[in-house]
Amino acid sequence: MEISAPVPKLLLQLISSAFQRCRLAEDLCRLSVLLDQSTDKDPPISFISIADTGIGCNLEEFQDLKCPRESNGAKIWDGLLSVKTTCFTDDEVYYYHINLDENVSNKRVKRQPSQAKNGAKFSGTEVSLSVVGSRDVLMAPIIGFFQKMLVLQIPNVTMDLVVNQTQYIFVVNADKTPCFTASNLERLKSGLEDYVIKHGNCLDTMCDHCFSDREYLKVGSGTACSEENRKRSGGTMDVVIAISDLLETTRDCSKSCDGKTEVLYFDNFSPSPIPHIALTALRKIDWKSYGLILASVNDQDGHVFLEWENFPSYVQIQISLHWYHNQSPTRHKTDQPGINLVKKGIKNALDDLKAKHEGFLLSSHARKICSYVPDLARSLAGLIFSSTDMDFQGDCFSVLGFTPQEAQREAVEEYIQRKIVTVIGMNERKPQRDQEPAPFLFFDGGSETSFFEDQELEGEYYSNSLEL
Repeated sequence: MEISAPVPKLLLQLISSAFQRCRLAEDLCRLSVLLDQSTDKDPPISFISIADTGIGCNLEEFQDLKCPRESNGAKIWDGLLSVKTTCFTDDEVYYYHINLDENVSNKRVKRQPSQAKNGAKFSGTEVSLSVVGSRDVLMAPIIGFFQKMLVLQIPNVTMDLVVNQTQYIFVVNADKTPCFTASNLERLKSGLEDYVIKHGNCLDTMCDHCFSDREYLKVGSGTACSEENRKRSGGTMDVVIAISDLLETTRDCSKSCDGKTEVLYFDNFSPSPIPHIALTALRKIDWKSYGLILASVNDQDGHVFLEWENFPSYVQIQISLHWYHNQSPTRHKTDQPGINLVKKGIKNALDDLKAKHEGFLLSSHARKICSYVPDLARSLAGLIFSSTDMDFQGDCFSVLGFTPQEAQREAVEEYIQRKIVTVIGMNERKPQRDQEPAPFLFFDGGSETSFFEDQELEGEYYSNSLEL
């Protein structure tokens, strides 16, 4: 008999609570999950232990937990949790039996005889339960959950899973990011990069088929904050978007993307099903202004994937959303961000990508204009190099940052092309109602004559007038 879906969901809630206890501790912590199985039972019985060295649990976190005892008419477990917990300041280790089938919350918890610590100073919690079914069924969701928690790059928590005497270790690589001093957004950015280059399913190995190094990733990040009021607690929405041009050898990788964009969602430093508000925000983003056409948003039991129209098969997009706020991190019923807050965070991340990478994520109209840029740059370079007026030619080289001795036609043409694309990208990031004359291409300002003068092009706001 296989373990039903609600049992893994309960386990993930228990693991999430243990992770929060470790995160809030002021020292290095360990979170361990042990899966064992009886060999003399038919059907088999799996024994599960979730232990952490965090701050000690609050029994209130067990009040809202629910899990059915039966699946398809068959009993899968007895609804009982065994809990032992202690804090540094406690003189004893406290033992409890918690019956999740009990509807009266104050009757759920039964205290058992405690054990003296005899002066020892330690903190931690262990939750144990037994269910009918194979332990192998539990491995995949737990490993996936651990991998998603690694995206947060919480530096003081080491996680391990022990199955059949085989240990799987999940640990943050502090060499890539100064995790203890980095902001939540910086950690999320580094964690998403790791998740992408490992396809989210490898413990410590970068996929050599798709990535030779991190330079194949284009990453943008954004933050949006809400103020606390009577109806809603204040909070922050961090967004990181990673886009990668995969290698030609990607087709040899069985784990590479299939053109879909996975959206990871975190609520108060814990992986979480994406809420309806965030789904609505994803649908309301003006993706076309970034050269993307959203075809559909697929919610597969909280796992969300975006599909695009006319999207290159060799490009991969990954999105991570993290909402954290001022409520208790151990509560599962938490406040949610507003639609506009989610939209603002995503837009800020997309704008960050455009600002960092010239000519990237341009709208279809901007890309059409960019298609004429190579010919324009070639014409301008030809005009300069074909001139017999040495003074004019020298002035042009000076404006472009070259000396007459080092100026090569190919380099000059490439420089002009890059500058024009930069201006197009700058105009793309401005709302149309706020459009100003195009900036000077080759001056920091102070000149009365710009390389481009603002002029309508095909009824739009881009300039294409050259003045020398």
